[in-house]
Amino acid sequence: MQYMLLNYTTPDRYRDAEDVRAAAGADDVWGVYTRALIDAGVLVSGNALHPAEAATTVRLRAGAAEIEDGPYATTKEYLGGYYVIEVPDLDAALAWAARNPAAADGAVEVRPIVDLGAG
Repeated sequence: MQYMLLNYTTPDRYRDAEDVRAAAGADDVWGVYTRALIDAGVLVSGNALHPAEAATTVRLRAGAAEIEDGPYATTKEYLGGYYVIEVPDLDAALAWAARNPAAADGAVEVRPIVDLGAG
């Protein structure tokens, strides 16, 4: 089963794209975690996102697009990236989420992915 691990971090953790790139290095906790997912054969995909200030939110109201600079919601923690993993069950996904660096000072949301190809 595939699960998405959504990495929520505080806005001050990664101020810009350079901070995100530096954190993805092999010697950083994110690089170590990503390498562990790869070595275990569970990583399907994943990406880091630019900081929340780079977001643009679009809503359709009365047939017209309303466009706002910034993330959808103002919160203490923002979506900073994600991993898609393939593991046998929710318990295995939760075990990987507990090892995720975002869990230490932010949060990791674990969501099962709907298999649209299933009958």
